[in-house]
Amino acid sequence: MIEQFAIDVPDAQLQDLKTRLESARWPDKETVADDSQGVPLSYMADFCRYWSRSYDWRSREKRLNNWPQFRTEIDGLGIHFVHCKSKNENAVPLILTHGWPGSFIEFLKSIDGLTTPRGDEEPLAFHVVCPSLPGYGFSDHPSETGWYSKRISHVWDELMQRLGYDHYFAQGGDWGAMVTTSLAIHHAKNCRGIHLNLPTVQPDPETIDNPTDQEKKALEVAARFDQFESGYAKIQSTRPQTLGYGLNDSPTGLAAWIIEKFWRWSDCGDHVENVFSRDDLIDNIMIYWISQSATSAARLYWESGGSADWGAPIDVPTGLTQSPKEVLLTSERWARKRFPNLIYWNELEQGGHFAAMEQPTVFVNEVRKCFSAILGTLGTRKL
Repeated sequence: MIEQFAIDVPDAQLQDLKTRLESARWPDKETVADDSQGVPLSYMADFCRYWSRSYDWRSREKRLNNWPQFRTEIDGLGIHFVHCKSKNENAVPLILTHGWPGSFIEFLKSIDGLTTPRGDEEPLAFHVVCPSLPGYGFSDHPSETGWYSKRISHVWDELMQRLGYDHYFAQGGDWGAMVTTSLAIHHAKNCRGIHLNLPTVQPDPETIDNPTDQEKKALEVAARFDQFESGYAKIQSTRPQTLGYGLNDSPTGLAAWIIEKFWRWSDCGDHVENVFSRDDLIDNIMIYWISQSATSAARLYWESGGSADWGAPIDVPTGLTQSPKEVLLTSERWARKRFPNLIYWNELEQGGHFAAMEQPTVFVNEVRKCFSAILGTLGTRKL
């Protein structure tokens, strides 16, 4: 059974949030002049002051509820999703999967462009399904182990079948890329093509001793990420429960934990608000806060340590779009090693990890070009 869903946060929960924000106990100021120790104190104090005194959740809640949202139970877990159908008779089904520390909110600025394309020609249109990962937002929090990308892909395939989409395309970045890759591995009969904006590709051991310039850069980015950016993943993949006590109790701690990634992983120059509005950042944080999902979301790292389908070759038609500020990079040569049916490859001149949220118009165009090319190889206009 599929039921309509609307966000409805009790007034008492909002008042509790305001009290916590106003009574925050701040740490010492950082001892450097940049963000190399984390999000600067002056920014966080100003951000949380705005969150408490100026941010209007009720207007944002109303805006979010304009999107058609639903819940359904699959594999014993309630799954929240947005489902927007196109009026185009040739529209094809597309499931979009977010990652951490994002949410379904990442895709909202792209959905209209995907469902209702504009132009002189007849660009490809999509019926868009955008679920919240298990343990994230308004999907249920798993109470047992075993919820990693492969199992989630089974749930996603069942969701698409339940919505009447026997065949579909899939797109994702971050954990969404892992789930989308798992769909291509385990449900290739139904998932007819995928697009990724984070490559699930490891360096090719046969060529790593003689890398191209592009591959040298990919190796440098990976080494830098491991040294300077991966602490969050090591904590979440080993001690998500311990971390969760702080994130679930402190809105300032939760905000800093999430904002740091939007700051460090986006193509924002020297300030996160060069790319994201303050209200959009808070909207995403609110999804974690009001659903108390910081701990359950972090557990996906613990669950997926040895079960991420990294090595399996994928024959499903694939497209990859790579942004210059992405946290991990690859080369077309390495990508074709894992994706022999690589139909679309593009390297953007700007952009970062949160592709759909940073550059929604570019994201829509990349998704459309990728799946139009895949449909061309399949010899059909409609799945």
